Amino acid sequence: MRCVIQRIRDGKVYVNGETAGKAGHGLLILCGFTEGDTADTADYMASRIVKMRIFPDENGKLNKSLLDERGDALIVSNFTLYADCAHGTRPDFSKAAKREVSLPVYNRFVESMSAFVHTETGVFGEHMELEIYSDGPITVVFDK
Repeated sequence: MRCVIQRIRDGKVYVNGETAGKAGHGLLILCGFTEGDTADTADYMASRIVKMRIFPDENGKLNKSLLDERGDALIVSNFTLYADCAHGTRPDFSKAAKREVSLPVYNRFVESMSAFVHTETGVFGEHMELEIYSDGPITVVFDK
């Protein structure tokens, strides 16, 4: 599982022009899945992400987590995170898990994040448009 985590002040994800999910102060989490990812992988990632210290404390040092901030999570599935661009000019997405593998892990990840913080999502497998107000910018790539 791979997540690109971005600290945001506000974010929305649209599907067919309609708002599918939104978040205020918190994190935008783009997530992709590969063969071998399981419910345990999703649980591990959720518990680590909510504790990741990427919010500033009163001294400006990155010492606070999403839990400390009582922030929101906006989760967007993104199979292109497993793109292999090593050869040619067209990325190879063969390392991305098929829907039958990735959808249950995605659902578990959303469920696990929801146990910690307010969580909203896009729509798995759909074309989505993102509107975000990035904060920092702080962006972290996290793999398991």
